[in-house]
Amino acid sequence: MPETPRYRRVLLKASGEALMGEQGFGIDVSVVDRIAADIAEARQMGVEVAVVIGGGNIFRGVAVASKGGDRVTGDHMGMLGTVINSLALRTSLVKIGVDAVVLSAIAMPELCESFSQRQATAYIDAGKVVIFAGGTGNPFFTTDSAAALRAAEIGADALFKGTQVDGVYSDDPKRNPSAKRYDHITHEQVLNDGLLVMDTTAIALARENNIPIIVYSIHEKGGFGAILRGEGRCTVVSDA
Repeated sequence: MPETPRYRRVLLKASGEALMGEQGFGIDVSVVDRIAADIAEARQMGVEVAVVIGGGNIFRGVAVASKGGDRVTGDHMGMLGTVINSLALRTSLVKIGVDAVVLSAIAMPELCESFSQRQATAYIDAGKVVIFAGGTGNPFFTTDSAAALRAAEIGADALFKGTQVDGVYSDDPKRNPSAKRYDHITHEQVLNDGLLVMDTTAIALARENNIPIIVYSIHEKGGFGAILRGEGRCTVVSDA
């Protein structure tokens, strides 16, 4: 193991669907505990970690809009789903002795603190894992966009995207076995080729702030730490 990890401060974006495990809905606590253990390993390496979790395991705002409902209300409901997931992850982290705090873009002081860039940075500097809930606090923006925004705000060295597959492919590898897998790809190529890494707003924001995106399988136990050590299987999205 190298003396220093590859990145000093990172933001981990986990999909809400990942928290379901084999269930069709909700939260599989064993999966949340495993993700918490991966974060704890990174902290033991001296890496500062912040987290954004999606809410797709509980609710998707776009699903409401697709059925003729109000998109703004649907997105607000989705934001509440991210708060539920964030509280679950904090519980798992605290359970194993990792100091963690949830900061929400939507004020709900009875449940967690409200987000501010200054407070978030102070908590990270103090060694806490900061979990950002509530997306950006605005409708029409995904949690991918929230992750890229928060990564820029805290000065993250990299944005880790934990997905269902082990990197970026030219097509869905589950449907197309001949899909090409990339070890490295630029932000611009992701945008030009319409690759489904993150939404275009998130990719553009990461590119503008020179933040590499590390795409890896969140289901690989210890995969987060392995990549931080310069090992592991992933795709790096960067212009360098």
